[in-house]
Amino acid sequence: MENIQLGIHHLSYETVSNKSALYDSIYPDMYKNYYWSDDFSPEYYIAQAKAGFIAITDEYEEKELLLPEIQFTYALLNFKDLHISKKVAKLLRQKALKLEISSCLDEVAEGISKMHRNSWLTPRYLKMLNAAQTKDDNFRIITAVIREEGEAVAGEIGYIIGRTYTSLSGFSSREKRYRNYGTAQLVLLAQHLKRHRFAFWNLGQSYMPYKLALGARIYERHSFLKRWYKESSLPRLTV
Repeated sequence: MENIQLGIHHLSYETVSNKSALYDSIYPDMYKNYYWSDDFSPEYYIAQAKAGFIAITDEYEEKELLLPEIQFTYALLNFKDLHISKKVAKLLRQKALKLEISSCLDEVAEGISKMHRNSWLTPRYLKMLNAAQTKDDNFRIITAVIREEGEAVAGEIGYIIGRTYTSLSGFSSREKRYRNYGTAQLVLLAQHLKRHRFAFWNLGQSYMPYKLALGARIYERHSFLKRWYKESSLPRLTV
């Protein structure tokens, strides 16, 4: 029987920050993945992220809501499985592309909004991410960008918790001269994370072909959570 979302229920801070409550009622329910909250505080965001949720936004009755998702399956990249296509390998040989790791959230968010119409990465969400930067020593938002002539042509926003990195959203230029730069950015980031001893890269939703082409493997929720809590509870790595 396929998973079916039977309504979207409220997810309070008290529940998402209580591991016993999560294991008793949320994680075992394989008919539900999306929940909602109107709490855009950095404390709430960090709590749901640490619990394995990945949150987007949506509107209901003209009110913006946060939609934390505890997914049925996750795409995780174990770095030994990284696959580099011939086209990207050729690009990396021909171009001295460099990956810039920083926290230029506004710039990357602008690139995402240009690429993705009606992006869920709203100004309110972005403000929440910025506020979350200084709230928890084991949580950090980063950006990973490739530049050409000073311009960001491919990049993403994600967060580090413990020895894990989770992608949120990204973009790549639609100009033909930057073809394959988006995939090159992913490859360079994977190599960077491996060098810095990260355990795995959480790519989120597992249905997107590019993630599997990169070498990601699909983990069911319970398998993901077992690895997630083991690695995310350790001291945060730096990049």
